[in-house]
Amino acid sequence: MAFYRDHLFPHVVARCCSTASVGRWRSDTVVGLSGRIVEIGFASGPNLEYYPDEVDIVYAIEPVPAFGRLAARRRRRPAVDVVPAGLDARSLDLADASCDGALSTFTLCVIPDVAAALAELRRVVRPGGRFHFLEHGISPDVRVARWQRRLEPWEIRFAAGCHLTRNPADLVAQAGFEIVELESRYDRGPKPWTWFTRGVALNPTPTHR
Repeated sequence: MAFYRDHLFPHVVARCCSTASVGRWRSDTVVGLSGRIVEIGFASGPNLEYYPDEVDIVYAIEPVPAFGRLAARRRRRPAVDVVPAGLDARSLDLADASCDGALSTFTLCVIPDVAAALAELRRVVRPGGRFHFLEHGISPDVRVARWQRRLEPWEIRFAAGCHLTRNPADLVAQAGFEIVELESRYDRGPKPWTWFTRGVALNPTPTHR
């Protein structure tokens, strides 16, 4: 299983998440990002070609070495400075309020302690900074959701811990981010895997009494 998880599965993910349809979702998701961005679940770098020109630095967080090797082949935009910045989204080696924004694409489904990862994003993103996310998750359709619950144990085992039944918008809101934009609908493909949610959230400015 370790060989499959660390060497074969990254290639499967890179292929499945690089379709033209998913590319359009990615393009829409990064609109509005600028400055210094921390990207959790950087994987093979599929978002690099979509980042706006206003993005200067991407701090890449990715635990799987095979993804790093794939990423080295696709860094087509030297204007974006990609800085490897750690392996674990739950413990970021970045200073408080050091980033202007954050990005997560198809990552909140797989992090074991997603609440800890989102808390770290709130710590490193400056007050008023943006968190953009694109995730798959639990469908609002009862029959599809029933299949997602049936399939999830197998998904977790064979897809490196990926969950089918998480609600990304709820997770982001529960972490304390303020969601200001949200879009959810099916993409092409089997419905248990293609209920996508794209969102923009703000890291609230602390209020002092």
